[in-house]
This record gives sequence, structure tokens and C-alpha cells, in this order.
Amino acid sequence: MIIEAKNIEKSFGNLKVLKGIDFSAEPAEVVSIMGASGAGKSTLLQILGTLSTPDAGSLTIDGVDVLHLGSKELSAFRNRKIGFVFQFHHLLPEFTSLENVMIPAFIAGRPEKEARAAAMELLEELGLKDRVTHKPSELSGGEQQRVAIARALVNRPSILFADEPSGNLDSVTKADLHRLFFELRDKLGQTIVIVTHDPELAAMCDRSLFMRDGLFVNE
Repeated sequence: MIIEAKNIEKSFGNLKVLKGIDFSAEPAEVVSIMGASGAGKSTLLQILGTLSTPDAGSLTIDGVDVLHLGSKELSAFRNRKIGFVFQFHHLLPEFTSLENVMIPAFIAGRPEKEARAAAMELLEELGLKDRVTHKPSELSGGEQQRVAIARALVNRPSILFADEPSGNLDSVTKADLHRLFFELRDKLGQTIVIVTHDPELAAMCDRSLFMRDGLFVNE
């Protein structure tokens, strides 16, 4: 297992959002998590991605007990091992596509030449060779999301977490993006965990889980 979470609980005030979730994923597996808004999907994804801490439970990622890492160790681990793609791409508007993709590599302490080469390679792989000097405002929604994916992948993480990655895209761009996830898995071997409302994307995944009221259920 590359991800193993056991008995994950999380509350916000008096509201118990996660009620003892177990989740695991194999290397190079693509798993979707579906469910109505408020079921706890995004909360779970943030905990699996080490962006949030559970109230109870255990979480092991690539053999590391991440809940017992210090904040600096955890930040370094996350930067090296985990990539994130969100519905809203969160690209920095003042930077070009290339510069946006290079940022996580700089955070990881990679030299500029190496960071630039890694970013260029990914942008070319994702069909953005002619968009490297463009700023986000000069890109289409689909292009912006591909830049965000390149940014998530620049440090070659073991795991990619995606939260409603195609939620803002038209149907053609959405289909292209969905295919892209599986091409990346086949090429780079990442484990990909996707929170989605899209049944077509869920059907493409190796495994699809459904959440209701803070627990996984059979549909």
C-alpha cells in the first residue's frame, strides 16, 4: 500500500464530518471518491494529502507515519511526495506558465537550471509548448488546469490528489483532462486519488468509492 488510513475521524465544532474512515490505495492505482456535497470527501482528501490533521486515526504514506512528523519534516515530505490539483487552479497571475510550474521545484531546493528543464519537459508533454511564456489570464480554462497539473507533477511525486479537477471545464476539455490523468499514471506510475461528482470520470477509475455522511457506503 502506498496510502493506508485507518479510523480517520474529523469534527468541526459539534459537526462530525468523518466518522471512522478506512482508506487505502496501491501504487499506480487511480481511485475516485464520489458523494453529495457535505459528505466529507474534500475533508478526507485534505487529511490524506497532509494539509489537515485528523482528530483520531492513523495515516501512513509510502511507509511513513506522517501524523508524527514535525511541521518542517511534513512540509518537506509533502513537497517531495505529493501533488495537488484543485477545481480552481490557484496559478499565480503575475507569473508565466513556466514560472508557475517551477515554483514547487524551487521550494524543494532544486537548482534553477534543473527546475526549468523539468518544468519545460512537463509543459511540452501536456501540449503547452507554445504557452510557456503566457500568463494565466492569456490561457483557456483547460490550459490553466494543465499548467496546474504540470506544477503538481514537477517534483515527480508518488501521489497526486485531485479535488473536482474538471468541475469548471466544458465537456470536450473535461474529457481531454480525464484521459490525461490515465496517460500520466501509465507514463509516470503515480497513484491518483480524485474527488469528483462526474460519473464518467469515476467509471474510468480502477476503483470508485462513495461517501455518505462521513463514511464509505455501497451505492
